[in-house]
Amino acid sequence: MTEPRLRDVYIVDAVRTPVGKYGGALAGVRPDDLAAHVVRSLVDRTPDLDPARIDDVCFGDANGAGEDNRNVARMAVLLAGLPVTVPGVTVNRLCGSGLEAVIQGARAIAHGDAQIVVAGGVESMSRAPYVLRKPERAFPAGHQEMFSSTLGWRMVNPRMRPEWTVALGEGAELIADAHGITREQQDVFALASHQKAVRAWQEGGYDAEVVPLPGVDLLRDETIREGSSLEALSKLKPVFRTAGGTVTAGNSSPLNDGAAALLLVDEEGLRATGREPLARIRASAVTGIEPQLFGLGPVEAVRRALDRSGRGFADLATFELNEAFAAQALGCLGQWPELDPSVVNPRGGAIAIGHPLGASGARLAGAVAHQLAAAGSGTGLAALCIGVGQGLALVLER
Repeated sequence: MTEPRLRDVYIVDAVRTPVGKYGGALAGVRPDDLAAHVVRSLVDRTPDLDPARIDDVCFGDANGAGEDNRNVARMAVLLAGLPVTVPGVTVNRLCGSGLEAVIQGARAIAHGDAQIVVAGGVESMSRAPYVLRKPERAFPAGHQEMFSSTLGWRMVNPRMRPEWTVALGEGAELIADAHGITREQQDVFALASHQKAVRAWQEGGYDAEVVPLPGVDLLRDETIREGSSLEALSKLKPVFRTAGGTVTAGNSSPLNDGAAALLLVDEEGLRATGREPLARIRASAVTGIEPQLFGLGPVEAVRRALDRSGRGFADLATFELNEAFAAQALGCLGQWPELDPSVVNPRGGAIAIGHPLGASGARLAGAVAHQLAAAGSGTGLAALCIGVGQGLALVLER
């Protein structure tokens, strides 16, 4: 018996909101409404597609404890006005959740379980709730500890090894220590992220993918600093180490709100959209690493994804690498000597644009797809590090 041939999977379109800063312009928008907006925008941009033909909506969401209401994908389907027959599933691989949703949607299509899937991610870090552990016994007399669900470890299992549960920024400091990455190198990298993002917006590089929310005064990414300088960055104090630290708010990604979504199809689904695809999904990979070294998670994932795609670093026309911290991004880049650094984050990265956790992976995949479409051909790659020690990568081609 012969194995069935996997179907080709195409990205027809990709959209995202402008990324809002913590407590900023999108702080008043619920995460389920953010998700519904990008889903609705995708459908509206493909008028030939009957929404009832969408086989599934798969969304990444790193929190899920608040207004995202456990299954934000299904909430988005209903709020976007899609037929109630369209299902929705939410996945969580922390910072990689949005890219995981794209990979899972593509996998369903490749294996013939779906023809048309909307995949994306969402996060409102501004609206992430505080959570309270349920008491061990009823009617406790003392005070109870409340945890922020915005970012990082909470309610840590005491059986976890202490070195695994350090703050994310301390993990970036560990990478800087191990790889000799200086404060100046991190600040230079951060400044370049802002400069590239400013230039991309000025040149219309994001016009094809960003869909502002009606009634919200935010047309472009809110955390980009047009007037940033090395002098200004050098004056910022280290956040995680008071003595000898190098990781600052200026060379780290901020806290953000936003959503992104992609329309994935097979050949028959492509005909149903009446559109030309932006790119084709080629291969993916996920790997694990020591939790405190999470920032280096993409190193092996990228190598494996390229190997599975039959491509190498020299083939890459563009590479969207999530900038959780300048130290971790530089740590990864140092492990890929074959890579041309000029193809990395050509339109700016998360230090400037922002990192709304569950949405970032979908934003990166969509950015690669649009860049390949603009170029007309080539191979691109999207990759993220993931808290608790994982890396995720996706190869696209056109």
